[in-house]
Amino acid sequence: MKPPELIIFDVDGVLVDVRESFDRTILAVVRQCTGRRVARAEIQRWRSRSGFNDDWELSYAWIRRLGGRVRFATVKRLCTALYWGRNGKGFVCRERWLLPRPVLRRLARRAELALFTGRTRRELRCTLQRFGVEEFFARTVTQDDVRRRKPDPEGLLRILRRRRPDTAIYLGDNVDDALAARAAGVPFLGVLPRNSLARRLRGAKLRRLGALALLSHVAEIEPWLDRE
Repeated sequence: MKPPELIIFDVDGVLVDVRESFDRTILAVVRQCTGRRVARAEIQRWRSRSGFNDDWELSYAWIRRLGGRVRFATVKRLCTALYWGRNGKGFVCRERWLLPRPVLRRLARRAELALFTGRTRRELRCTLQRFGVEEFFARTVTQDDVRRRKPDPEGLLRILRRRRPDTAIYLGDNVDDALAARAAGVPFLGVLPRNSLARRLRGAKLRRLGALALLSHVAEIEPWLDRE
């Protein structure tokens, strides 16, 4: 493929380590609503199925499967409260940015950078500001900006505007990312840590859905582009 003019990133699990923020929120809410301790590894099994890119939906479905009788609005409220905490001191403070700033700067010189995420606008803005990386992303699409969430390609198409899909590339870590890229006609790269449960569960699926390659870390996009 030609060098992309536009590099689009998913956020959670690709640019941001959310194991101690969103993942911990899910575990706490499921336990709170069911009284049962659940395994962190099970989150990856849920994310290996289409329809569970949204952590509120994932938490709600998991609670219902375990016999919990709680409304979706309650699950959303509990997740939001734990993630933000009091005065913004909740699990959100435990997130880590994964793409080194020098690599991000070099990528921004070779292509336009954009974000297509299932986060809310508030969640995305907070994270970008906290890590001081807002300036690098010309376009962002969150769940608040679309009528149809992933795996629908609406968000990718909004970012593309009048560009040809093959002039872009999308990096994601789950099935709905790959499905959205395929529906939009945008080349896709999977990002799954080497030897991780996520890679064992989803690596082959992402390949079948058209992933050009599986990267072990988002920073590997740079040598991958140089090789291509």
